[in-house]
Amino acid sequence: MSVRLHVFFSGRVQGVGFRYTASAIAARHANLTGWVKNLADGRVELVAEGDQQDLAAFLSEIRATLKPRATHEEWQDATGEFTRFEIAH
Repeated sequence: MSVRLHVFFSGRVQGVGFRYTASAIAARHANLTGWVKNLADGRVELVAEGDQQDLAAFLSEIRATLKPRATHEEWQDATGEFTRFEIAH
């Protein structure tokens, strides 16, 4: 069953390759879709859909690799609107 993960990250998350690293990590977790983008206020927003176990492993790897602070994390029902994981602008 697919679910959606919506997270806002803060701390040192812009100008350090966060989006590109998150995208590379997503590529290692089969069947994850969604996007990651920088926000004007200095945070990074991430929305991803897939199997809950895969998403939890994805989030854990992001935390271990990039050490961001998650300022908001929400698990929701998946919408199926994405076809791949990408860096949004």
